[in-house]
Amino acid sequence: MKRTTIHVLHVHGSPLDPARGVIVAGALRLPCALGRSGIATVKREGDGHTPRGRFRLKCLTYRADRGPRPRSSLPMRVTRRDDGWCDAPGDRRYNCPVVLPYPASAEAMWRDDHLYDAVIDIAWNRGPRIPGRGSAIFLHIARPGFKPTEGCVAVDAKAIRRLLAVIGPDTILAIH
Repeated sequence: MKRTTIHVLHVHGSPLDPARGVIVAGALRLPCALGRSGIATVKREGDGHTPRGRFRLKCLTYRADRGPRPRSSLPMRVTRRDDGWCDAPGDRRYNCPVVLPYPASAEAMWRDDHLYDAVIDIAWNRGPRIPGRGSAIFLHIARPGFKPTEGCVAVDAKAIRRLLAVIGPDTILAIH
């Protein structure tokens, strides 16, 4: 049986709470957390905004020790304990995966909480990379209560599994 692939995931911010929203994927409507400062056209490192725009889903990284391999046609790889993501605007590896320990500031991708058990790179500020324009913007698992992110889009663990089953390398994340 051929799987249906959703071509566009639409993210709409809430008019009542800028750090909350909904992802619309075909008939699915899933609550999501957004950046603490809401959605903005102009994104800067550390501003708490979720960037507005259309983004290609690059790949999925997942924690193999926290559950079965996800069902998805996205390119994927297992998260390693030394995986990091450089968030230092002046570094040549800014907004790129790095191996920890890293000499510049970098976020650990292997976390004790479950936020990065499944992480989809949405290709924000990746071509070309512009220093200071924001780094490590992902679609990932939400904090309990959908607390705001630093600029990412986050859904609960069940929702991310549902999304992974219907998205692929041609899917676009459209943040409105």
